[in-house]
Amino acid sequence: MGPLSWLLDAQVQVAGSPVLAREIVGNAFGLISALLGLRRLVWAWPVGMIGNALLLTVFLGGVFATPQEHDLYGQAGRQVFFFAVSVYGWWRWQRNRRGDAGQAAVVPRWATGRERLMLLVAAVLGTAAAYPVLKALGSWGPLPDAWILTGSLLATYGMARGWVEFWLLWIAVDAVGVPLLLRGGFYPSAAMYLIYGALCVWGFVAWWRTSRATTTVRTPIYTEAMA
Repeated sequence: MGPLSWLLDAQVQVAGSPVLAREIVGNAFGLISALLGLRRLVWAWPVGMIGNALLLTVFLGGVFATPQEHDLYGQAGRQVFFFAVSVYGWWRWQRNRRGDAGQAAVVPRWATGRERLMLLVAAVLGTAAAYPVLKALGSWGPLPDAWILTGSLLATYGMARGWVEFWLLWIAVDAVGVPLLLRGGFYPSAAMYLIYGALCVWGFVAWWRTSRATTTVRTPIYTEAMA
């Protein structure tokens, strides 16, 4: 069996249920992407896009013959949107980066009051709009699936903008995603969501500290300029 055939067809047993190897590999790429994002490195985006492509084939079980009996169209749809938003994030971070290729590509900051309001409105409207669509498509667990889709897109956009709050959005997505994926039999993805949750707490603290340090450095310069 060649590497491509193995990736497409190989399965392992998890808790007595068959799980595709590409679900494990796709989530591994996602984890690497999150770690690179924590360090604010541009490579977070293309690595994550590879994971998105693999996981798309996992959540569309009826199309790609996955062993799970449930189709999560919201989970599948978010991989497509992730890919598109990641193109934007990749471009934005690449444009912001200066100097050495290992340099951080974005300076974390808190969203403004207006930006937070925009996120809240988008979260409510996005979930409300996605729910009937996913329900009509027959997605399993359409309401939590709708929030996971909406919250994930907002978190990815927030990461591209460098907002510290994007980590909190991911934590909210993970809190809903873990029980949904466990009930659906997507065990590697559920386990990865738990790992993501812990990583998001770490990432939030790291970006928060960086934003505070940046503010402390900039404040004296600003004060001196105004004198």
